[in-house]
Amino acid sequence: MRRAMLLHAAVLSLALAPAASGQTPQDTAPRTGHAPSAPAQEALTVPYTHFTLPNGLDVILHEDHSIPMVSVNVWYHTGSGGERPGRTGFAHLFEHLMFEGSKHVPEGAFDTWLEAAGGSNNGSTNRDRTNYFIDLPSNALDLALFLESDRMGFLLDIVTPELVDGQRDVVKNERRQGVENAPYGMADVRLDELLYPKGHPYSWPTIGYMEDLTAATDEDVRDFFRTHYAPANASLVIAGDIDPVKTRASIEHWFSDVAAGTPPTPNEYPPARLEAVKTERMTDRVQLPRLYLAWLTPAAYAPGDAELDLVADILAGGKNARLYKRLVYDLQIAQGVSAFQASNQLSSEFYIVVTARPVEGKTADEVAAEVKRIVDEELEKLRQTEPDARELQRAINQTEARFFARMERVGGFGGKADQLNAYFARTGNPDYFNEDLARYRAVSPSDLRAAVRAFLPANRRVELTVVPGGAQ
Repeated sequence: MRRAMLLHAAVLSLALAPAASGQTPQDTAPRTGHAPSAPAQEALTVPYTHFTLPNGLDVILHEDHSIPMVSVNVWYHTGSGGERPGRTGFAHLFEHLMFEGSKHVPEGAFDTWLEAAGGSNNGSTNRDRTNYFIDLPSNALDLALFLESDRMGFLLDIVTPELVDGQRDVVKNERRQGVENAPYGMADVRLDELLYPKGHPYSWPTIGYMEDLTAATDEDVRDFFRTHYAPANASLVIAGDIDPVKTRASIEHWFSDVAAGTPPTPNEYPPARLEAVKTERMTDRVQLPRLYLAWLTPAAYAPGDAELDLVADILAGGKNARLYKRLVYDLQIAQGVSAFQASNQLSSEFYIVVTARPVEGKTADEVAAEVKRIVDEELEKLRQTEPDARELQRAINQTEARFFARMERVGGFGGKADQLNAYFARTGNPDYFNEDLARYRAVSPSDLRAAVRAFLPANRRVELTVVPGGAQ
């Protein structure tokens, strides 16, 4: 009843609210923290205020009065890795359901009301979390808090078998378009299955298996929400042009009637380890062969994670990078090459992906084999010889440039609000910015050589080749 009565006032107040003042209010919230300063370098810090509501919802506030905008960023600490075998795809399905309305928000009103206020919103799902963000003028903050709290606490009031069926069909069609019928789309699915043992939460695709989406019942979906969408399994970041005292009062007002729920019990899963080389060949409706090399590597923020990010830049982070220069420019046997460390909470993977060019007189398989030989030569050089200091510094500079570019944005994917949530989820410290960047600045050439030796061995990896259909 309270929400129904206040909804009209919350929407109408947008037209009457004054513009944000831009003044910095005093911080009188109960607990304030920031990361400790790095001793030898100027400290990078993003001050924040953290408190926890009685229902278990963690709240993080950060003031940034650069422009009169605010970002409302919610993380539910469950992604596809929180699913069970036979019931995959639920986390991503809920990302769709969360935009369909809730008890006090009619279908279609979520986007309509935000657009009328000058706001935008989106969401995403990965293995470890599902996140939602709303970016809008700071004088419309109450509207965003109302919408987020209503779908957190009252989504199931509007979930019907018909709604589930409709969004299930949307997700299944998304899988057809983005995976099954996309060039090289099934390669990513197969790589996960080859890298991780059956039953491991990273062994299935985030979008789920088609048969699991088909088999899901209305009650299965409801159980997933009750288990994973509890406030105690979520964190809320408000960053931007805010008054922390008034913002806390608004958060307590809108989220106080959301039931606490019980945080989910972590799944048990088999350990992931590659003991040998796994080789597989796929055909696809593509024009060019593609080679994937993949290794299991240290989890996010673990020793070796930052080093492998820099290794990826040295191999393929620009036109002068080792693999790009040799394969694309010098030998001209590749159309493109990428390398990256895919960092996750339980385990990470390091990928080298090369799309080959046709070579006259050679089959697609022979071209892929030649590409693999050259990649292995470059990896062996890094195992035997340290990169020079200038090469490493270029990789560190590229990392810093990306890092600060993200910090310039308050909202959106990867902006400050999203990063505060990410650091809180993975380290317990929302202001982990200084420590994160320091990981890269501290890497030496010998560290990179050691990382390649330890984590990218030639005898423990997945080798997947995708060739045009019908190629022999």
